[in-house]
Amino acid sequence: MLTTIIYRSHLSDDVPVKTLDNLATDANKINENFDVTGILLFDGTHFFQLLEGSDEAVKAIYERICADSRHHNLVELMYDYAPSRRFGNVGMELFDLRKYDKETVLQAVLNKGTSKYQLTYDDRALQFLRTFVEAREKANYFEIPSTDTWNFVLESELEKAIAPPDAADCSFAFQPIIDPLMQQIVSLEALIRTREGDTPAAYFAQFPGENIYAADIKAKSVAFALAKKLDIQDLTLSINLLPMSLVMVPNAVELLLEQIHANGLVPEQVVVEVTENEVISQLEAFTGAVKQLRAAGISIALDDFGAGFAGLSLLSRFQPDKIKIDRNLITDIHKSGPKQAIIHAILKCCSSLEIGVIAEGIEKPEEWMWLEAAGISHFQGFLFARPQLNGIPAIAWPEIQ
Repeated sequence: MLTTIIYRSHLSDDVPVKTLDNLATDANKINENFDVTGILLFDGTHFFQLLEGSDEAVKAIYERICADSRHHNLVELMYDYAPSRRFGNVGMELFDLRKYDKETVLQAVLNKGTSKYQLTYDDRALQFLRTFVEAREKANYFEIPSTDTWNFVLESELEKAIAPPDAADCSFAFQPIIDPLMQQIVSLEALIRTREGDTPAAYFAQFPGENIYAADIKAKSVAFALAKKLDIQDLTLSINLLPMSLVMVPNAVELLLEQIHANGLVPEQVVVEVTENEVISQLEAFTGAVKQLRAAGISIALDDFGAGFAGLSLLSRFQPDKIKIDRNLITDIHKSGPKQAIIHAILKCCSSLEIGVIAEGIEKPEEWMWLEAAGISHFQGFLFARPQLNGIPAIAWPEIQ
């Protein structure tokens, strides 16, 4: 199977530009040995390369490039398949854009093609080449610093732990949502667990059929009671609800409000997070319940945005106060062009609708740095703090070395 990979990267600062010719010569020999075709563009700072060959060979070449210290901020833009090579000569051809003007460089690349017909202007690979030559992607490509720029310093002053109420059949793990640069806790999310600390799936497995919805609403009284004991003061508390719990449980909103007031909280400090992973079979009833929550002062967040069935459809029906971008879109975003494009689109949409954005599932400094550069300021993930059962965990705040 013929595979195409396109990536772009930044020439490491400690690598002299004059060594580029040697780099190209070495790459040409390696590509020939792997039967891989390469077109390499260089603009004085950045590389842009197209690789074509068998799937196994192209992966092997790309892995070597990812491990090459002469490259950093390496982003994969396209991974696709094709019936034939766009560029027939095995090896690697270098185009130094400092020696070409924009009007002629694309034609020079076209002239290296296997045939003019295969390299039409509708071809995705050629469109990527053209965008790089015309420097139209600059606003979307962030030069994030190296990971050793930051230390993550653990602050344990806020760390607390208590026992759940004696009669409770569940417990909750609390994980902070933070603004890392401001070193500020924005909210605490209460994540349901069994009384012993097992997963949400293990907790809900105790209940047959639609009984899980009543259990979901009832369990929130434990979350509110724990929040009261932890003395969260004016912090916002986020709770997760299955969307259909708001539909299947009679007077679900009234029950939540009773639980909130009984534990000394106010609706304005509560955020209800609903996931789009569950199919919402009664959309009219669900949106009606959302209106009730809003009218009571409770905020709404759409969790796992980008992973489920109806994210954009729900946005058209009602606009949440916040969305939480699913961790599958977050993981290794600093290396993925498609994920970066999706995040840019989400941010533009939310900016137009005045919806706050939270990035969850942050585990690597590079993920946080890229998303911070993109304009997100609120984060949640193991990089900063893991959930703590019946307590508030210590937070690792980033500090510049």
